[in-house]
Amino acid sequence: MSGKELKQSIKASEGRVIVSENIATHQVMSFDQITTSEIAAAFGADMILLNMLDVFNPAIFGLYDGEDAVIHHDGQSIKRLQRLTGRPIGVNLEPVDPNANMAEDRTEIPEGRTASKKSLQEAEKLGFNFVVLTGNPGTGVTNEQIAANIKVAKENFSGLVIAGKMHGAGVNEPVVSSDSVTQFLNAGADVILVPAVGTVPGLNDTTLQEIVDLVHGQNALVMSTIGTSQEGSGASYIENIAIRNKIIGVDIQHIGDSAWGVQSPMENIYPLSKAIRGERHTISRMARSINR
Repeated sequence: MSGKELKQSIKASEGRVIVSENIATHQVMSFDQITTSEIAAAFGADMILLNMLDVFNPAIFGLYDGEDAVIHHDGQSIKRLQRLTGRPIGVNLEPVDPNANMAEDRTEIPEGRTASKKSLQEAEKLGFNFVVLTGNPGTGVTNEQIAANIKVAKENFSGLVIAGKMHGAGVNEPVVSSDSVTQFLNAGADVILVPAVGTVPGLNDTTLQEIVDLVHGQNALVMSTIGTSQEGSGASYIENIAIRNKIIGVDIQHIGDSAWGVQSPMENIYPLSKAIRGERHTISRMARSINR
């Protein structure tokens, strides 16, 4: 799907879309010759977000057999992953601000994980369906730099552009605000990323509701995120957060990668799915062959 088609599909689903974020470069527990993305898809994820992937060397553990399990890169890795999962595949690219007012020591990341014209063009070449302009802990990503890179993304990438912060990313600034969201919308973001209620201290239902209304008023979508290691907090927490954020009106619910250090536990994707779309749709998503 094109970015426009993917956006319309999400909008038409009425809040039933799940994004599973995972670190594709690491092995999952004792499994071999299988990717984190395939596991997430099997348990109900609709879209797969790859974190810490270097777009100039998109090596994905388990994608190929034998010695090439991690190191293989022939330019077809993302297309192969799309064929194996039957899901739209996205990647995190981080708009690092070298002048950010840091609250902690900065974590340096390679060029292939940093948002730039060059990396966005490579993401286009690899065939990603969407990009997420956000920051991992301590990388020094600022809202101002996210806004600047949204414009670059819209000029160099044809897929869906999602933008915002799940947490502070090590910077002394509000994680989300009406001003930063307005900047993102004016820059052309298709989807605004916000922390889920219950993940970042002080972000309550009323504040998030105002942001959702603002975004929907500009014909954009909202993705709530669990990116604070609470993706490993258990089914009751996941269900509670899922319902609260659906009531507020978010269009996509994201579950992060930090529970096991590589992706959310399978048993937490499942209750998230049941909470926001019921058992019938959950089972249909899990059981349906990608060959249909």
